[in-house]
Amino acid sequence: ETPEAQPQPETPSTPQREGLPEVRTRGPFGRLMERNFLQFASYSICDRALPTAEDGLKPVQRRILHAMWEKDDGRFSKVAGVVGNAMHYHPHGDAAIKDAIVTLANKRYLIQGQGNFGNILTGDEAAAGRYIECRLTKLAREQLFSPKVTEYVPSYDGRNKEPVLLPAKLPLCLMLGVDGIAVGLSTAVLPHNFVELLEAEIAILQKKPCPALQPDFLTGGVMDASEYDDGRGSVRIRARIEERKGEKNKLYITSVPWGVTTGRLAESIEKAIKTKKLPIRHIDDFTAEKVEVELSLTPGSDAEKVRKALYAFTECERKVASRIVVLRDNRPCEMTVSEVLACH
Repeated sequence: ETPEAQPQPETPSTPQREGLPEVRTRGPFGRLMERNFLQFASYSICDRALPTAEDGLKPVQRRILHAMWEKDDGRFSKVAGVVGNAMHYHPHGDAAIKDAIVTLANKRYLIQGQGNFGNILTGDEAAAGRYIECRLTKLAREQLFSPKVTEYVPSYDGRNKEPVLLPAKLPLCLMLGVDGIAVGLSTAVLPHNFVELLEAEIAILQKKPCPALQPDFLTGGVMDASEYDDGRGSVRIRARIEERKGEKNKLYITSVPWGVTTGRLAESIEKAIKTKKLPIRHIDDFTAEKVEVELSLTPGSDAEKVRKALYAFTECERKVASRIVVLRDNRPCEMTVSEVLACH
């Protein structure tokens, strides 16, 4: 016997993916997963991955700075101790907090480090938190905190109060540069020059046109910013490669593109050598405080052709995209550099 035909649900106005039932016909487990995913996505976007337009900080950075300010006496403190204080406000693992402290310290504006904080040029990692120390810089101490005009909310366990935003006069998002990946969107804000940002803010306050700003990188290099488009495009960055008098068949790399370490650069050069794209017989990395990579060429090689090949086939040249996605009024939005400055 053939079973009786079951009544079919009405055709939805929005086409459903094949094999995926409508929301109203899903079981309790399907509805639970949908609700939990939306909550996770909202949390990841608003409370973890994106900086705010108002103070330019991610939640973990704001909580670290607040925890350091509460215990600040002008002296250095163990990073492990700072991590413990920050965990009173940040409901995540200690490793993530320590990494954020190291990143802020290596950018030099807000946290001063003492000890081995790694090397952004070589990619060497920082020492364990119990061996290194940090403290707030004078800039951070004087410009980021003002309890009289700061709104506070209870921390995640209700035992403490944390700031909703720090009343920063500095455009920290553009100063520091930010990378973040949330659910369905990401942000990539490139760092800018401190003095140029302040001059632009002064111009906006004086009702003058905002000057066109370009990124500025700690690692140096040569930059083509013709496609930057006020933070909506990209920049192309090259390492500096030079010849030196009295040194035959040798080239020297004295800076690396932003986001590239000398170790990663050497790997890309070795790969190009194996594929017969570069006539280089030896690589020596003497990088410490400054980039110093020595390339020994095969006899009879044309140094200028090798330089062009390095830019074409290795990490000596890379394109860096900029997409400024920030939280404004607790909602994600995409902005330009001049819009962030005007809003700030």
